[in-house]
Amino acid sequence: MALSVVDLYKKILPRTNCGDCGFPTCLAFASMVVSEKLPLRKCPHIEPETLAAAEKELEEQYKAGKWTKKDMAADALLWAKQRAASMAIADLPERIGGKLVTVEGKETLELPYFQETIYIQPDGITKKSGDPLNWWEQTFIYNHMAMGGRRMPTGTWKGLVELPNTVSKVKSMKAHVENPLIERFQGNPLALHQAGLDIGGQDQREATPGADVAMLFHPLPRIPVMVTFWDEEPKEGYGAEVKLLFDETIVEHLDIESIMFLSERVKELLCGETE
Repeated sequence: MALSVVDLYKKILPRTNCGDCGFPTCLAFASMVVSEKLPLRKCPHIEPETLAAAEKELEEQYKAGKWTKKDMAADALLWAKQRAASMAIADLPERIGGKLVTVEGKETLELPYFQETIYIQPDGITKKSGDPLNWWEQTFIYNHMAMGGRRMPTGTWKGLVELPNTVSKVKSMKAHVENPLIERFQGNPLALHQAGLDIGGQDQREATPGADVAMLFHPLPRIPVMVTFWDEEPKEGYGAEVKLLFDETIVEHLDIESIMFLSERVKELLCGETE
């Protein structure tokens, strides 16, 4: 029987989020074990017999190529749905914003999402337009519902590295978000500026001296994101640089994995990618 991220988390790991493995949560550690073959024994709190059996199972699924990206997406979404399952729709406006409406006889949360509107109902999340949300989008929205920190943004911006317990994700942010944006828009900051406007961004260059592009986005009411871009300066020896900035309150609204999912979605929208 293959071990999914949720299986590892529920059946093998201590679920204490102690950080002894080097990751902020047991769930984040489980994700790396399953998808990146991180040694399970990096968790020092697993009984030897349990560890040996789990390592044997993991080795077999690694050889079989089990848990593709699609598998991981489905697993992450299932877990997020389980986290949010106890949330009453009527309680959500106070937790994450939006307003209550009735859609096809069902109590529904109507929530702004980038330039669109989404409907959150007990049986799922959909766009008002009828277009689907991808699995990663649903995952960070469900996790936002489950965490629902209530606190409004303060306007204090921080890079990912400045947020707690994000060391393990800095390289991923660079590889999967920052570098693709640099490759797409290096030498053409006007194209990035226009792409930002096209998805509802607001020009923030006056508040960000020196940046060639600075765009403020509101993916969700209590989760603003800033994208800053400095183009290359070959004569000065500087390469292009991109940074995503988050309000300091984001860690009350999203876990670290969901911050990464959201960041990748911002990148996809700016680059014109559908998934």
